[in-house]
Parts: sequence; C-alpha cells; structure tokens
Amino acid sequence: MLIEVDFNSDEAIYVQLCNQIILGIATSVIREGDSLPSVRQLADMIGVNMHTVNKAYSVLKREGYISLDKRRGAVISLDIDKMEQLEEMKNQLRIVLARGCCKNISRQEVHNLVDEIFDDYE
Repeated sequence: MLIEVDFNSDEAIYVQLCNQIILGIATSVIREGDSLPSVRQLADMIGVNMHTVNKAYSVLKREGYISLDKRRGAVISLDIDKMEQLEEMKNQLRIVLARGCCKNISRQEVHNLVDEIFDDYE
C-alpha cells in the first residue's frame, strides 16, 4: 500500500494517514486481517514522527477500523456498528449537501457523483 502525505496541506498529517487507510479499505487495497506497517516503519517510510503515526493508529482503532495486536501490530479489523456509521455519515452529508445547495448543485448532480464514487468501492 502506498501512502502519500501532503506536507503543504492544511489537513493534519495523522488525519491524512487515517483517510488514506480508510480509502485503502474501501477500495479493497487493504483487506480485513491485513497487517499495517509498524509505527516505526510507517513513520520512516513517509518521513514523519512516530507519534503522528501512533495518533493515526489510535484514531483508527477508536473508530473500529483496526485492532492492535502485540505480535502482529496494527491489523485491519472492521467492527463498526452499521447504524452508528450511518448516523455519522448522515451528519457529515448534511453539511456537504448544504454547501452544494449554496453553490446550486442539483440533486441529480449529487446522485451522479455519489454513484461515481461508490463505483470505486465495488
């Protein structure tokens, strides 16, 4: 798995790491049971502090994307409650759709965009 960090981005590096790992899971680049690099390995690979990677892994664990195993390290382990995830998505979509409405983006354009993005995950 290739993880790239944009050091010029306003988005925190640990958030970028989380998002890329989640996208990797969604696109089946990373699968249930796969091990991620150790904190030290990933930090060295992308040139960041180990604490940054550790924070990303902690967030991913808390959100139910990985488990931390003493022997295997960070392992993809999806145990997210579906209803909880749907509610979180609904809250995030509410804001995204409001922004789109302010820019006169139509319902059909949103549906087309969702279909296009969702196709990447199937």
